Amino acid sequence: MIDQIESSFRDVAPRDVFCSLRFVEERHELLKVRMDVPEPATTWWDVGAMVTVVRDGGSGYAATSDLTKAGLKRAVEQADQWARRTAGRCVVDFDQIAWPAPVDEYEGPRGTPWESMSLAEKFDLLRAECSRLKASDKIVDWSSTLWRTATDTLYVTTGGARVRQRFHYILPNLLATANEGSDSETRTFAGRGHCRQGGLEVLDEIGFREAAPRIADEALQLLAAPNCPSGKMDVLLAADQMILQIHESIGHPLELDRILGDERNYAGTSFVTRDMLGTYRYGTELLNITYDPTRASQFATFAYDDEGTKAEKTFIIRDGVLQRALGGTISQQRTGLPGVANSRACSWNRPPIDRMANLNLETGQSTLDEMIASIDHGIYMQTNCSWSIDDSRNKFQFGCEWARLIEDGELTTVVKKANYRGVSATFWRSLRMVGDEETVEVLGTPYCGKGEPNQGIRVGHASPACVFSDVDVFGGV
Repeated sequence: MIDQIESSFRDVAPRDVFCSLRFVEERHELLKVRMDVPEPATTWWDVGAMVTVVRDGGSGYAATSDLTKAGLKRAVEQADQWARRTAGRCVVDFDQIAWPAPVDEYEGPRGTPWESMSLAEKFDLLRAECSRLKASDKIVDWSSTLWRTATDTLYVTTGGARVRQRFHYILPNLLATANEGSDSETRTFAGRGHCRQGGLEVLDEIGFREAAPRIADEALQLLAAPNCPSGKMDVLLAADQMILQIHESIGHPLELDRILGDERNYAGTSFVTRDMLGTYRYGTELLNITYDPTRASQFATFAYDDEGTKAEKTFIIRDGVLQRALGGTISQQRTGLPGVANSRACSWNRPPIDRMANLNLETGQSTLDEMIASIDHGIYMQTNCSWSIDDSRNKFQFGCEWARLIEDGELTTVVKKANYRGVSATFWRSLRMVGDEETVEVLGTPYCGKGEPNQGIRVGHASPACVFSDVDVFGGV
């Protein structure tokens, strides 16, 4: 089908201007067992293409699920009409952009293929793990889930680009909710954080088959635990909370279109301004953030973004100093600032915009034991369960599923409803220890929302555990 679509596009694309086709096909399968009862398997298939035309400095696009030559011809004509209408009215002269023209193919890791296990065997696995979550009569809701996506994309342009990319995603989850009286406490398998590229081998890499007893036990411990105390204290954040901290207080504020104000009507603006790039002290010298869409198994790994820019590992923050924003081809042309390969769209019916992909915190040298021992009065928090941040991505408060007090350098009491708050512009300057490789987890999210109309996109984060000083911690109700 892809060869036929490419041939049809080349037949109908205008010869005198830049024109591109971005084809996307996704196949999903969602399997779930809840309270030991298998739910109906859900499958869905989404396929279509977007055509973009640049003419006289203007740009237009049109998407279609009609992939016949006639359907593509209509999309080209509609995109061309919009390009003519926007000529001379855009914030950037699209004719001045040197559109990349790579010719390449890429396939992400797969390992053990999804198809190597029958549907019955997958449900047997989910039933087995689900049943182990029911460790007590106080466990009132429990479930196990597997979500798999296979994606096939093609990007071709009249300027000579042709990039074919294939990806295999897997997202497992486990959940146990314990209840007593009016109190209910939920523990999950890192939220939805354990999402990777790969095949069924990912389940063993992340310990999916061993996690259920621990999750059930921790849900029961939370039920009996006191509320988190309030006050200023040191906070040790596990990797599955660090990913949310990175995502919200570094990733979104540094998207260049947001800095330019493009998102203010919907997703908000940013406390970061253009003049901060290259000089602003974002955090302590321990803070090193990289944009790295090349790490093979991570959730948002790719070889080229959706406008053909080659993916490369790039330091965004080095030794605590902000180096560059997350801006793709168009934002780079608009500002004259360096960026990264992050023009990304969630589907064939959305245009690429500036999106974080794999945004990672580089490892430090502290062991988990050393970080715990360094804290006289503090708290260890795991697994995000709630988040709130203002529309400039500055003031925030986040909540975690699981926490333990740290007293005189030792983990002590389990506490529930643990929350902390801060300000992005100063929070990272309280970073005083960064964990070593043993504390790192490769995690992510399938649901990063941005854009108008909305785009929910995959993002990867790899991070070690970290210690922050004098954080405002408070308990829930």
